[in-house]
Parts: sequence; structure tokens; C-alpha cells
Amino acid sequence: MHIHILGICGTFMGGVAQLAVDSGHKVTGCDANVYPPMSDQLRDAGIELIEGFGADQLALKPDVFVIGNAVSRGNPLLEAILDKGLAYVSGPQWLAENLLQGRWVLGVAGTHGKTTTASMLAWILEAANMDPGFLIGGVPLNFGVSARLGGTPFFVIEADEYDTAFCDKRSKFVHYHPRTVVLNNLEFDHADIFSDLAAIETQFHHLVRTLPQSGLIVSNAAEASLDRVLERGCWTPVERFNDPAGYRVTGDDARGELALHSPDGKVRRTTWALSGDHNRANACAALLAARHVGVPLEQGLDALSRFVNVKRRMEVRGEVRGVTVYDDFAHHPTAIATTVAGLRRKVGNARILAVLEPRSNTMKLGTMKAQLPDSLREVDLAFCYAGNLGWDAREALAPMGERAVVEDDLARLVDQIVIAAQPGDHILVMSNGGFGGIHGKILAGLTE
Repeated sequence: MHIHILGICGTFMGGVAQLAVDSGHKVTGCDANVYPPMSDQLRDAGIELIEGFGADQLALKPDVFVIGNAVSRGNPLLEAILDKGLAYVSGPQWLAENLLQGRWVLGVAGTHGKTTTASMLAWILEAANMDPGFLIGGVPLNFGVSARLGGTPFFVIEADEYDTAFCDKRSKFVHYHPRTVVLNNLEFDHADIFSDLAAIETQFHHLVRTLPQSGLIVSNAAEASLDRVLERGCWTPVERFNDPAGYRVTGDDARGELALHSPDGKVRRTTWALSGDHNRANACAALLAARHVGVPLEQGLDALSRFVNVKRRMEVRGEVRGVTVYDDFAHHPTAIATTVAGLRRKVGNARILAVLEPRSNTMKLGTMKAQLPDSLREVDLAFCYAGNLGWDAREALAPMGERAVVEDDLARLVDQIVIAAQPGDHILVMSNGGFGGIHGKILAGLTE
């Protein structure tokens, strides 16, 4: 089958493209911005890429056009496809119908931690010689790729609640029909498509309704929103984590300790490289999901001791003059707070300089701007890039007083960070985009 993918350079659609090639399909694709690293990965896979969405791409005559959810009505190629009555399908639907049929799908859903938890889960299965396939919205450093077919029925997927495509406003995850599902957490996000938390809970319940009785739901006991989802109807066994009387994980960031507590009081311990309560919760969920497909908890813990994390999740980008620069994907106030808290426990009293780009659709709308000062309460200084925002970042961060610096110009922001940095500092850069290459600019500024 020849498929032509619209919006191929997104993480999800790029992963679909690579899986399709590995399955023997012919793949071509287009995007508004064809640039590395995804463009290099796709070209290395033998995929022809086209810049832009010109209607002349109809001449490729694929069997079906696969439409990414970043493609909207008014797009010239999409309009031509509709006018000609040509076959098209969303990425999640094509994936489900052509690559996931007959596989044991393990889906990881939740507002936060999907990428990290899915990466942990895939690595636990890999360490158990189960050769899983996976499609993850990041690059797990244990694998070096975001997607692969695998050689067994097991397939781990990051189950995103964002909508599917212009023609399908259900969440992506309803297409995957997992047998094992992790419900990590649930709070309001994606304000561009959801009106409130209740709307997102409805989508999560749609997912729960698709799960078989022989499956398993691994759900966070600390989340009232997930309890409400399950109370609306559940036909699948539920195993809870973050349960004071059940499965939970504790640890010490300074010592790199990870301790799994079971309902019978048994405690299993290991050491690992990650930090933060959020990552310990992610680990607990991944361990229970892996056990559902046959990996003993002790074996899963041993695998986590060798888990390297995901690119752009507390990734150290460099150290200059005793100043360490990190890159992290955190872009929601809750994720920012938990990331900062994890780093704080790891570095003790050392100074943390947070560098924030409010870039996600939710953040650009200003829906959660009032939560930012509290999410940054444990940092010593906060630097915010306010370019292209539709709201006043200075006003939003005013409660932080002199601890907050806001700049509309990226070069001036870098200068301010470099001036403020001192030996022993930890500079935590948080954005869900490239942030204008700020990590390299900060490191270069520190060397001068």
C-alpha cells in the first residue's frame, strides 16, 4: 500500500511513517516545515518528503492519504482531497487498522508522564527479552528511536487524549483498543479543544468502554478525576498504584533510591538515575502494567535500574564553569512544579534557575497563567520568554517579585540568564518546542 502522510514531521505521524515503512508499505509525506531531526530520520528510512501542502501532490496517486491532526480545513491539499472524493483516514485509525490488529496493545494515558511511563514500560519488556514494538512521543534513550515494530505481539503506545483529526474529534486513544492501559493522572489541559475537565473525563471514559474483561486498568489511586471516570462504568479489572495501603513507590533522590511497596508489606529496592515523586509514580505504573504481560516485579525493578530516561526529560545538555544546563519538556504548571521539585530534592540547597517558554496551546491561551508563580515556588530565579504571547507574562509572574525576569526578546533573555548564573547553579529549561536553540546559546554565553 502507498500512503501519503499530511503532517509527517510531527512526532506521532513520523512514528507512524517509520512503522509503515518497516511493515513494507510505500510512504511519502509532506509538512509545512521539513527540518531535522525528524526529516533526517524519515529520509534515512527512504521516505520522500515534500515541503508544503500543494494540491499538486495529488499526482502521487497514493492508495490513501493519512491526515495528521495538525492539518485543518483550508489546507490546500486537504481541500483538493475532499473535492476529488479521494480516500483519506486519520493517523490513529490507519495505525489501528493496519499495524495494531491482533497485537497486545499496552496504552499509557494521562495528562502527565505518558512519554516517560511508556518508555519505562517498553524498556522493562525489552529487558525481559519480549522484543516489544512501540510508538512513543519522544525518544527513549535506551532505544534511540521513538517507534519500532518489534518481533512479538506486545506493543506499547503513548495513548494521547488530544483529538484525532479534522474529521474525528474523539481522542486518539480510542482507536488503539489496548488490553492493558495505564491511567496515570487526569487534570485540565488542551484548553484549545476541551471546555473543561469534565469533557476530558468523558473522553477517558470512552477509552475505558473499549477495554476487554480480560484486560487490566492500572489507575492512580490519588486522582479523584480517574475515580470519577471509572465510576461511570468499568468492565475491566482495576489495579491501583499510589495507594497508601497498596502498591506505591518511595525513594530518596539524593541517593537514587527506588523502593516498591506491595499490599502485603513487602518492599523491593533498587537504585536508578531518575528523580521526583512523579517519576516514582510513573515507575510503579509501568511495573504493574509489565506484570500483566508476565514480567515479575523484581525483574521489572532490575530493568529500571538501567533505565536512561527520555530525550528532553531532565536531559543534561552541558556543564560550563560549574553551571549545569538541563532540557525538559515540562509545559503545564503541574509538570513544571513536579519537575522543579524533583530537581530540588536532587540538588539540595544549590540554586535553580528556571527558564520557561509558555508555548503549548493551553499556555498560549493564558488559561493557566495564574498557576505559574506557585509552580515555580521552589526556584531561586525564573526567566520567562514572552515573545508571541497573547497575555501579560509580567503581570502573571508579578507575585514572584524580583525572582522573575520576563523578556520579549530571546537574545536579551539569554544575556540575563548568563549574567545571573553562578558556579554550582542548575539552569532548568522547560518548553515543549525547540525554544530557539536556547540551551546552546546559554552554554555558549557561559563560555565567553
